[in-house]
Amino acid sequence: MTVKSLRKKESASKATPAAPAAAPVAPVAPASSSQSAAPTVPSVPFEARVAAGRQLREKTPRSSHSHLGNTDRDIVELLRTSSEGRVAALVPLRYGRMLASPFAFYRGSAIVQAHDLAGTPNSGLTMQICGDCHLANFGGFATPERTLIFDLNDFDETAPGPWEWDLKRLCASLVLAARQFGFGDTLGVEMVRAAVDTYARRLDEYAHMPTIELWHEQITFERMLNLAGTDRVREGVKRGIARASGRTHENVLPKFAQQIGDHWQIRDTPPTVFHVHGATTLFGPEDDWLGLGDWRTLFAPVYKSYVSSLPPDRARMLESYTQQDMAFKVVGVGSVGTRCLVLLMMDAHEQPLFLQFKEASRSVVSRFFRSVTPKHDGRRVVEGQRLMQAASDAFLGWGSGPFGRCIYGRQLRDMKISAQFELFRADGFREYAGLCGWVLARAHAKAGGCAPELVGYVGKGIRLGEAMIHYATDYADQVERDYEVFRKACRDGRLEARTDADMAADFMA
Repeated sequence: MTVKSLRKKESASKATPAAPAAAPVAPVAPASSSQSAAPTVPSVPFEARVAAGRQLREKTPRSSHSHLGNTDRDIVELLRTSSEGRVAALVPLRYGRMLASPFAFYRGSAIVQAHDLAGTPNSGLTMQICGDCHLANFGGFATPERTLIFDLNDFDETAPGPWEWDLKRLCASLVLAARQFGFGDTLGVEMVRAAVDTYARRLDEYAHMPTIELWHEQITFERMLNLAGTDRVREGVKRGIARASGRTHENVLPKFAQQIGDHWQIRDTPPTVFHVHGATTLFGPEDDWLGLGDWRTLFAPVYKSYVSSLPPDRARMLESYTQQDMAFKVVGVGSVGTRCLVLLMMDAHEQPLFLQFKEASRSVVSRFFRSVTPKHDGRRVVEGQRLMQAASDAFLGWGSGPFGRCIYGRQLRDMKISAQFELFRADGFREYAGLCGWVLARAHAKAGGCAPELVGYVGKGIRLGEAMIHYATDYADQVERDYEVFRKACRDGRLEARTDADMAADFMA
């Protein structure tokens, strides 16, 4: 089933408002004896906003988005820059995971593409963007109301920036994934076209949608099931639902922890999980965190500041839990080495709650695009995530760690799942690409507040799609060249790379 037919199928079950919605009006402050009434910002007609977006094509033609940008750089130095401040012993593991394939390298090198994108034409429409919008940073998770939805799920790099940076990073990742799994550029081009076509179509729908309806819009697995184009894809969605239902705190507990006496303790499985102050720690003696004595001393200020950022009802809920244990957990590819702590808590009914606290450092977007962001990077991540996601984790909040490090917290696992790309066939990849385009359109429409202008610039997506196909295939070639430079740097000792198995062997008796 084509993206166009998917759109028609969706429209048949959910009518799109026929009349265009008016542009949002800025709130007006109430008048008082000490404050005069704030001026009312005039509402700009919808068609005028679309026309304003269309005019941006004169300054930045859509065809110009095929340019790769400034690729004259030292990727080894950029990677070293992005590794600063991480746990030193884990940086080789980060590089080891990136060595797995050009796509794995791409996942771990967001700083490189951000550098390159800074040298590309800018449409002039700036909004909150994901900053690391590759296809593996989409996934399923439960809303606080227990609805399983599909959405963006990684916001470490979120910041205000050009909307096209997200679309370009997504499109290049589609081509790289098609190559990695043996489908080649034929499928890669089809995936890019599906993603851009769906992005344009859904963006037009959201531009006409009333504000409150847009902010309530969720892409649920139930909708995905109804829209599946083939029986095989439909079965894949059902498998995802079944996997998600098993990824609860209760089911994770016996796999991740063990009961010792009257309390629970997280199991050490180095190098991926270890106690900071334990025998298997990968913290060096010079690390400032290691000198804090024990995990409670280390974690107390983090937790106190984190709880103060939560809504009062969530903070009250956490009062019903007791802290059992805390350990360090290595996550992802690009995030390896950043400080990530997992807290195990229990309520009076012996039901667990796992919270994850992750270090937030400067966004790669902010490094190369000047914009205003919160001074606290944990707050930057949380506020960007809440703005872009359809629904965010019930315990999403931020705090400050020892020695001034910025932290944000959320649940470790709450029906969270990622796509199993190794099981995909061509039809599954095509539909997944369209789904990512749909999610990105919803996120940009909600976070940017300028969907009419975007519609005017993007149009039907045909010309933009052609530019993105050229960009994605050419940039995938560039990534493969960069990957070879990276491999050579690992071979000649400029960078040290180690695999998970190699590091795990260090701890075997």
